[in-house]
Amino acid sequence: QVQLVESGGGLVQAGGSLRLSCATSGRTFSRYTVGWFRQAPGKEREFVAVITWRGGNSYCADSVKGRFTISRDNAKNTVYLQMNSLKPEDTAVYYCAAYLSDSYYYNVRSDEYDFWGQGTQVTVSS
Repeated sequence: QVQLVESGGGLVQAGGSLRLSCATSGRTFSRYTVGWFRQAPGKEREFVAVITWRGGNSYCADSVKGRFTISRDNAKNTVYLQMNSLKPEDTAVYYCAAYLSDSYYYNVRSDEYDFWGQGTQVTVSS
């Protein structure tokens, strides 16, 4: 069992930056593919970014490409989501999620992920 804990959310003005962290509790993060998802009020949960366990393959959704960067530090059991040039439409609860895999390839569907954090609120004011 992997327990995920997100941090780093908050309130920021449009154009600002935040860095979200996703850390494991009690278990190493290596060999897990980790993704970030978000859910805005009244909307379905959507994929944001994913990184494989070796960090050699990552992908960001078109809506955040060029503004968000996903990275990981396996020694620290932490995955990061650097969010720059934030827009009001980025406002959502952000979740990190993980599944066990040593594949170079990743999934972007939320139902492929076995473990989820509790979420952290990101609010971008205009």
